[in-house]
Amino acid sequence: MLVQANIANGQQVLVRGRISLYEPRGDFQFIADFVETAGEGLLRQQFEALKQQLASEGLFADERKHRLPRMPATIGVITSPSGAAIKDFRQVLQRRWPLARVIVYPSSVQGEQAPAELRQALQQAQHDNAVEVLVITRGGGSLEDLWAFNDEQLARMIAACPIPIVSAVGHEIDFSISDFVADVRAPTPSAAAELISPDQVSVSQHLQAQLRRLRQHFVWQLQQAQQHTDQLLARLQRQHPAHQLQLQRQQLRQLEKRLQQAHPARLLERHQERLREQRRRLRQAIAAGLNQRQHNLTNLHRALLAIGPQAVLERGYAVVLSDAATEPPQVLAKPAQLPAGRSVTLQFADFQVAARTTDEPQPTE
Repeated sequence: MLVQANIANGQQVLVRGRISLYEPRGDFQFIADFVETAGEGLLRQQFEALKQQLASEGLFADERKHRLPRMPATIGVITSPSGAAIKDFRQVLQRRWPLARVIVYPSSVQGEQAPAELRQALQQAQHDNAVEVLVITRGGGSLEDLWAFNDEQLARMIAACPIPIVSAVGHEIDFSISDFVADVRAPTPSAAAELISPDQVSVSQHLQAQLRRLRQHFVWQLQQAQQHTDQLLARLQRQHPAHQLQLQRQQLRQLEKRLQQAHPARLLERHQERLREQRRRLRQAIAAGLNQRQHNLTNLHRALLAIGPQAVLERGYAVVLSDAATEPPQVLAKPAQLPAGRSVTLQFADFQVAARTTDEPQPTE
């Protein structure tokens, strides 16, 4: 006779035996010769056995689990499309990260057909390869209600799936085999939406801070360029032909003064001849100096033009600006600033082009 030694009051069991009648009192008795747990007790034993088996195979190990994406653009959800789980999930996701697209892979979440449908939905999601993260979820219930998520084949498919998976089955106190093999376990469908989505308010604040730092850096670069330009201009003014000519005029006046102080006629003639020669040389020097300064000035002017923003645009480059409706338009310099469906302006050298970003996922920083 097999009898469960730790049978508790209220536990569901399966008993085999015979019925006897105690004639003096007219009482019926049931004499058991075989007793085993049944119902949820049996399911609990099967659950623990499968859990131990999969754990021994390493399917619960942290090192084999995937990291969740920081800002998923497309999210897949395996659940009943009419259940409360998908409604709670969408509500939280709409509040936190409305930019994400949700693809529902429909499946039963309870009953005999549920395990096969869950496996088929997971296989379809892997075949489509259209989502960055998967959520397998349903609302709370008894162990029997959640039994589809304790299917061994489903557990092995979840463990082998290359797409990160979040399991959110039941309520916070409920655990299923899919919770242990999934990359992340969430206590509820709403908590799953919280786990896989960034807070749009925090993201917006971060982007605003990045924009402020970008503007500060841009202003600093402009100041550095202005200082460099001022230094070049000062050097140019010191070497300007007019400045050199002024020095030559001062020397000439000094020579003329010395000449006026010489009275003898011959000395005067020699000084006059020397003066004429010096004037001739001075004119030549001034002419040569003017030509050289003009040449240097032209080169400096070209160099200044070459490093200017307009010259960069004339070489075929363009600046991406936010929509002209924004006051003032802002320079967009990173992929994260170009969400899908946004209007932008491409500023070229002498024309502008209006554009709009596509619905394809944007790369992350």
